[in-house]
Amino acid sequence: MSSTSTDRVDLPKRFPATPAALAVLTLALLQIDSRADKPADERAPYMIGYTTHRTDLFGGHFPNRVTSRAFVVNGDASGTRQLARELTRKPNQFAQFAGWSPDGRQAILNQGWESPENGAWEHKHGTFRFTAEHWLLDIILLDIESQKTTNLTATERVSFYNAGLYFWPKKPKQLGFLALIDGEQRPFRMDLDGKNKKPLSQGPGFIYGFSASPDGKRICYHKNYRLYLADADGGNARPIKNDHPFHFAPRWSPTGEWLAFLSGEHYHCHPHLIRPDGTGLRKLGDRGGYRGVMESLDKPDFHSEHSDIPAWSADGRWLYYTARVGRAVELMRASPDGKTEQLTRSKSGVFNYLPQVSPDSRWVAFGSTRTGVRQLYVARADGSGVYPITKVDAGWGAFHPHWRPNRNLP
Repeated sequence: MSSTSTDRVDLPKRFPATPAALAVLTLALLQIDSRADKPADERAPYMIGYTTHRTDLFGGHFPNRVTSRAFVVNGDASGTRQLARELTRKPNQFAQFAGWSPDGRQAILNQGWESPENGAWEHKHGTFRFTAEHWLLDIILLDIESQKTTNLTATERVSFYNAGLYFWPKKPKQLGFLALIDGEQRPFRMDLDGKNKKPLSQGPGFIYGFSASPDGKRICYHKNYRLYLADADGGNARPIKNDHPFHFAPRWSPTGEWLAFLSGEHYHCHPHLIRPDGTGLRKLGDRGGYRGVMESLDKPDFHSEHSDIPAWSADGRWLYYTARVGRAVELMRASPDGKTEQLTRSKSGVFNYLPQVSPDSRWVAFGSTRTGVRQLYVARADGSGVYPITKVDAGWGAFHPHWRPNRNLP
């Protein structure tokens, strides 16, 4: 890392080893330890959406995936409830929590179905087999107050496999999403009612990480593991060039000044920053040998790992990510000017994963295996005052927290 501050205290490069100086250092470290261990004296005032699924069922990815359900919990760990139970009433259906509308009145859910025959085939061959006969993944909007659900991708359907919905910045009547077309994932836009779906890319290539800039005028995505920037309509698409063979998961900073993305080699990539015009490329942090994926099953299967993606704080001051420190994977953060901080201190073998920062930038939600079960936790933005917000049973896991944007809604 460019500047590691593992104890969240900035010390001079040359610290004098006098008795008085050592006493000051000891006091500082004791204060750090006490702050980190001190229970939170307040709780986050936002609702959090997340997904749970089984982690211990025999047969690989499929039998565990189809147990996925969408939940919400209050930031003080109260009021846990399952959402849209009707989406999973049929055999082999599952639901995942995927985000919020900007005003927080609607939850974004993915409703999925896969045939058991296909699940068994995928487990045997160690690869996905996406066909309309055996798969269906749709994007659902759930009105939190009325509990009404709307299937956006069933309207004027373009694909049997759809994901990655987001509300287009500065264009309140437009949405973006990804659809699987001819075996490749492509970016689309559509109206709020699911109509007028329009493709935003041309030519072959599998696309991930599609999103629009905060001003709504540009889009970014990675195509065949190369980072691209384009106009909002998909025109003038240009790849970002560097010497690394692997780019993944671009994320606009909330101010629009930076794009963060993972760059390096597959399973050996690190957070990087670049300006939206393609200049200023630099490495922001090092993952310390961490492969960048969190295993979601007790007995790993093909593609059962979740990509552990960095996340910006809402004020744009920090990029949160995870890195290996010793024999644990710890929660880290780095500022655009290169300052890095280690936020968790875990026992050997513990994984902390998938951080997400609250809308006021004061809190961070993340997953952790610190109790032996994959639970979700909330801490202050500096990593102190950690407390659990889920209590899933052994054999289950909680993943992908999403903060509700509006704290004042019931």
